[in-house]
Amino acid sequence: MESTAPTRERAVAGVTTKLIGDGESVTWRGRHFGFMLQHTSRITRYEPPTFFQDVMTAGMFKSFEHEHRFQEQDGETVMKDELRFSAPFRVLGLIAERLVLRNYLIRFLLERNKFVKQVAESEMWREYLSNAESFLEKENMPILSEED
Repeated sequence: MESTAPTRERAVAGVTTKLIGDGESVTWRGRHFGFMLQHTSRITRYEPPTFFQDVMTAGMFKSFEHEHRFQEQDGETVMKDELRFSAPFRVLGLIAERLVLRNYLIRFLLERNKFVKQVAESEMWREYLSNAESFLEKENMPILSEED
């Protein structure tokens, strides 16, 4: 995924090639702070097309919850992320959160979201969602043709 090019992050287990759904998991592996790390999340809430939540089930954080909200605003889709996390190692973790992790994760998500926006607003989405038409039909969402 180009959005994670600086970290070389890749989906390596679980759902790696299709749209993820309720109760499914994905494991990401990438380089952060010079270390190759893994992070596994499970979709714990799934309310298409407006909301989903993923929660870490394995990884370096003490806790990690990420909510994704989508809403229509003035004819466009607005995506909002809310991330709650805590680092391990008590006081040292709290210091790391405040000095490094919070800003690092904000930059990481902003970069990823910029790429998601680029994909969603072009024909590139078809590369990532080979099963998109069946998903859209299943969720009773309109399928846009190239004429639309």
